[in-house]
Amino acid sequence: MKSAIVIGGGPAGLMAAEMLSQGGVKVDLYDAMPSVGRKFLLAGVGGMNITHSEPFDAFLSRYGRRVSVIRPLLEALPPTVLCDWIHGLGIETFIGSSGRVFPKDMKAAPLLRAWLHRLREAGVRFHVRHRWLGWNDDGALRFAVTGGGAAVRADAVVLALGGGSWAKLGSDGAWVPLLSDRGVEVATLRPSNCGFDVADGWSEHLRSRFAGQPLKTVALRFTDAAGHVHERKGELMLSDSGIEGSLVYALSAPLRDTIAALGSVTVQLDLVPDKPLARIVAEVAHPRGARSLASHLQSRAGIKGVKMALLREILPADILNDPDRLAHAIKSLPLTLAAPRPLDEAISSAGGVRFEALGANLMLRKLPGVFCAGEMLDWEAPTGGYLLTACFTSGRVAGQGALNFLNTDHAATD
Repeated sequence: MKSAIVIGGGPAGLMAAEMLSQGGVKVDLYDAMPSVGRKFLLAGVGGMNITHSEPFDAFLSRYGRRVSVIRPLLEALPPTVLCDWIHGLGIETFIGSSGRVFPKDMKAAPLLRAWLHRLREAGVRFHVRHRWLGWNDDGALRFAVTGGGAAVRADAVVLALGGGSWAKLGSDGAWVPLLSDRGVEVATLRPSNCGFDVADGWSEHLRSRFAGQPLKTVALRFTDAAGHVHERKGELMLSDSGIEGSLVYALSAPLRDTIAALGSVTVQLDLVPDKPLARIVAEVAHPRGARSLASHLQSRAGIKGVKMALLREILPADILNDPDRLAHAIKSLPLTLAAPRPLDEAISSAGGVRFEALGANLMLRKLPGVFCAGEMLDWEAPTGGYLLTACFTSGRVAGQGALNFLNTDHAATD
């Protein structure tokens, strides 16, 4: 009976294990953590967003510069088929108002439990607290285990080791030198779907009183190093050192790359994107009598709370006291971002095994019989179901690729 080893117990690794076990292969799955699926479970704490219901071409566009290599992966398990697969585990789904697809109970744990049960029933064996250390001189896989080490062999290997964010959950990027030393091209891991630090930081007043509070319905606009304008409306949040939240995450890739190219990036925040500039100019210019500026802006322009605090933080007194310049600042408030937050704080990572290092079905050109899947590949996407979908589908492609490899004359039998 042919055998395969899967290293990594996230969605990509589990999906690869499923494909291999369905093909009649003996599968052993190894994970460094005490249990599998830890990042998957934590990602579902606020509501497990599995995928998105938008049309396929729109869905595909979320993968930016990697569209051409991600397309065949997504075609192997498109969002509609992924939903059918979830239903096959006995998990109902629904489409939210944003088009995102969720399990009916919004939780990741029932889905993971059902999936693990099915994998165990199919004969997949799980080995936790096994940290992969690379290969021995004779080609055996090396693992660190409590009290010592272990060396194991298999006819095919699927690596699904995650990226470099959330190291405490297992995605620490420790695999990078193990593959680089074997001649595999790996792009530097960088933060994605991350927050950003503002230049010079916030004042103690703003940080202590407003960090953690959202700025709802704002627009963020900036020009990248190539002169392309990026603009998006949504919600962001002040952090201790800068800004984060869904609006920032959606633009994190061009923001990060612009900072890398130019050293910093100045974005323009529109604090009232649903109101035209002419209206704001007129409202702010309206005589305020004895009312305070804060009271005036709240009643005339809807500016209050954290938005008012941000105006006071950024604008000098002469602009705050000039109605016309203040109105223009409300519609285009400059904010300079100096750096992305550290990789380990990011929701996901960019970089990883370059697709140029991979052949058909995600097999490493330098290491025949070794396949890669999931976030350890060089792609990135925003939150909203795009990350998980690509992990699921790349796991399926790598698992099928390993199965095809085993069904040729490349692999020996027991």
